[in-house]
Amino acid sequence: MSCPKQNKQNKTSKQCGSRLAALYISSPLSLFVLRNRTATAYRPDGCFSEVVQRFNTMAEEEPKPLNYIPEVILKKRKNNEEWAIRRKQQLEQRVKRLKSDNFVIKKPEQFIREYRDREMDLVQMKNRKKQHIRSGVIPDSKLLFVIRIGGKNDMHPNTRKVLYSLRLRRVFNGVFLKANGRIMEILKKVEPYITYGYPNLKSVKDLIYKKGVAKFEKQRVPLTDNNIVEQALGQFNIICLEDIVNEITNVGPHFQEVSSFLCPFTLNKPVKALQGKRRRYKDGGDSGNREDDINELLRKMN
Repeated sequence: MSCPKQNKQNKTSKQCGSRLAALYISSPLSLFVLRNRTATAYRPDGCFSEVVQRFNTMAEEEPKPLNYIPEVILKKRKNNEEWAIRRKQQLEQRVKRLKSDNFVIKKPEQFIREYRDREMDLVQMKNRKKQHIRSGVIPDSKLLFVIRIGGKNDMHPNTRKVLYSLRLRRVFNGVFLKANGRIMEILKKVEPYITYGYPNLKSVKDLIYKKGVAKFEKQRVPLTDNNIVEQALGQFNIICLEDIVNEITNVGPHFQEVSSFLCPFTLNKPVKALQGKRRRYKDGGDSGNREDDINELLRKMN
């Protein structure tokens, strides 16, 4: 039978052993010792040996990989966030600028000047129409190529309607037309805003092959595939680009269908700007009938 004093000493030794085991386990050196050698019991009570066995079991388990994000991805996220902030600021500045541009103050004199210019344009259009009726001149060539060279700042609404009817909605748009009395009368109305002439075979071929765009199934399609031509104009025995060039050059029986199939040509701005837009070509300007000289202008704008 043990005495109370001996029981007290055993209890104290167990507590000391537990504290030593905790200190040993928490130290970095203990991990190396426990993984590479088998530790023995520190005390006969087995307190420390149980902790060592449990720790050996934990050490034998494979360590789980840490969840981390590569540095490249973090940098990319940061760059994307910075780009999004810059883009947002640019859009806000653009909206602000557009709103400020809408509030343009015009002086009364400017309204009066624009009104007088539009009325004068209408009067000049009527005078040109009368001169054309008296002259009755019809060109020898049946084929015309018309280019719009004028803007719309001082244009009368009637003049704009005439240009739209010719499918000349923008500056440097061009279309093929069949020359007759009605067409020449229309061109005379808007002569200060257009220039036209008689294109040769080379000019027609270059325009269609380089800048040819067709309207197919309500969409603008570049003329790079003969299948589109055959599907749209096969009923008129026109199945390739050569047939289109031949029909346009010779002003064949299906000229109107082919011309409608082709969208207005978008020409390049000439290197040397057109200066005398309001003067006729034969008077040293740029507007009006150029006859065969239209081919030289097309070479510069194609």
